[in-house]
Amino acid sequence: MNVKNFVVESIDEMKNKVTWPKYSSLQNSAVLVLVASLIFALVIGAIDISFENLMTWFYDLF
Repeated sequence: MNVKNFVVESIDEMKNKVTWPKYSSLQNSAVLVLVASLIFALVIGAIDISFENLMTWFYDLF
C-alpha cells in the first residue's frame, strides 16, 4: 500500500464511514469532563494538604 492510496482511503473513511457527534453533544461532554476534572483536582488537593499536615504533625513530635 503506497502513501497516496493510504491518504485517499483515510479521507474517504473520515467523510463517509465515521459518525461524528452533534455539536451540542460535544459541548455537553466537554462540560462534563471539565467538571469531573475540577472535582478530581479538588479531591487530590485535599488529600495532599491532609497528608502534608499529618506529616508535619508527625515530624514535630520528634
